Amino acid sequence: MDNHSEISTFLKSRRDKVTPEHAGLPVIGNRRVNGLRRGEVAMLADVSVEYYTRMERGNLAGVSDSVLDALAAALQLDETERDHLFALARAANTSPTRARRRAVKTTVRPSVLRIIDGMSDLPAFVRNNRFDVLAANPLARALHSEWFDGQQEIVNTVRFVFLDPRATRFYTDWEHVARQGVGSLRVEVVKNPYDRDLSNLIGELSTRSDVFRMMWGSHDVHVYNEGIKRFRHPALGEVELVHEALALPAPRDAGLSLTVYSADPGTPSEDALRLLASWAATPQNMPAVHTDSDQS
Repeated sequence: MDNHSEISTFLKSRRDKVTPEHAGLPVIGNRRVNGLRRGEVAMLADVSVEYYTRMERGNLAGVSDSVLDALAAALQLDETERDHLFALARAANTSPTRARRRAVKTTVRPSVLRIIDGMSDLPAFVRNNRFDVLAANPLARALHSEWFDGQQEIVNTVRFVFLDPRATRFYTDWEHVARQGVGSLRVEVVKNPYDRDLSNLIGELSTRSDVFRMMWGSHDVHVYNEGIKRFRHPALGEVELVHEALALPAPRDAGLSLTVYSADPGTPSEDALRLLASWAATPQNMPAVHTDSDQS
């Protein structure tokens, strides 16, 4: 990852999103920029135009936290974007000789496996920061049956979203899920600039998916924590579930997170999840699933 380029394109993309009206500035004369001018950002952040220009050209070396905070406020960054800006600054102030490639976990501790297996009525799985699914309980496998269908290697959820044609049917709000995945990879690539496998994944997706390449160019960022996912399960139909993504303790499980789904009580999705749990407990009773190609 070229940190200078990453900083420059991120700051410019955020500057383009803030209009003078949103920033409380008067609109004077003809404007040839989408959002704020550099001088306007500099004024709002209380720095010189030359200093802001230096930052937008990709140089955050030596920039203080107070200036970064002022810049985040001027660009109206949300919490995730602000954290991303600070991560870019940390990378700019870390010499390549001091930086270390962190090993990405590919195994899950037995005690964690016992936890997810004990959640018989909740889909649960463990992934690393490249979105490789390292472990999943039977209910998670039943919910995401198309993830695992015919997969001999480790399942990668972002690869499924962009490269498997079934994904646009499985996720009822596919574009939202896709943008979240791209934004999460953007955050991870700054945290792990020397992760070759992560870079290879991004390169593969950029080469094979025009949509991924377009979304990657937006420089939006995202962090998975909690939210709602809507699925169109091939056997159950539409299901709406709440998900919680919980980071496992570092440093032993650095980069690993546990994702658990649940349904709001008294909803059709709760009934569907119970039915799916009964099928997962007795796989021989799982109904046959027909794909679009089967039905054509």
